[in-house]
Amino acid sequence: MVRTLIVVLALTVTAWAGEYAVLGSGFRIHVDRHESAGKVVRLYYGSGVTELAADAIVGFEADEIVAEKASEPAAVTTPVAAPSSPRALVEEAARKHGLPPEFLHSVAAAESGYRADAVSPKGAIGLMQMMPGTAKAYGADASVPEQNVDAGARYLRDLLLKYRGDDHQVSRALAAYNAGPGAVERYHGVPPYQETQDYVARVIRDYTKRKTTSPKTPDRSSPPE
Repeated sequence: MVRTLIVVLALTVTAWAGEYAVLGSGFRIHVDRHESAGKVVRLYYGSGVTELAADAIVGFEADEIVAEKASEPAAVTTPVAAPSSPRALVEEAARKHGLPPEFLHSVAAAESGYRADAVSPKGAIGLMQMMPGTAKAYGADASVPEQNVDAGARYLRDLLLKYRGDDHQVSRALAAYNAGPGAVERYHGVPPYQETQDYVARVIRDYTKRKTTSPKTPDRSSPPE
């Protein structure tokens, strides 16, 4: 079951200004820019950065979408947009950071039931139940729904990249999101915590159900074999 979910990062993100890092596995990851440092390549996106081994990247592709330049500025009154709904925030963050929307929806549903005011006994906050310290590391305020969801999506993306190539990539990433990467490293996989084991199973089960029932959309990327 888990092996079939390893395509979670294979979907191409929504095109923004920047470039695509092409991995040997066939994944294409949209980033703002990159820097080479010997055997390591740093990928920058937003206020986040991920380090990958240089030999894991086969090349970079320029983003072909270029913003159109307005011919003449016009003085207009910008209407105040209504706050996005929790589900809309999840959709936007998933597409922005290259995660299947169904996957991020499953995590948000399991974490908070889409409640922006949810607070756990341990102090995790909001839709994605971000700890304030983790959110701060991503330059976000966990109490602001938009920033909370965006930081949660980026954190999940980083965890999936951390365990890329692992047969249990998704379950380990989810376990790390729930119990911390340290616990996953200590037990070499999903830790023997009932809460974490139930959480991982629940998210994967819900994601599988959502994926089966959601409308099919074109996939521009090539999933790994």
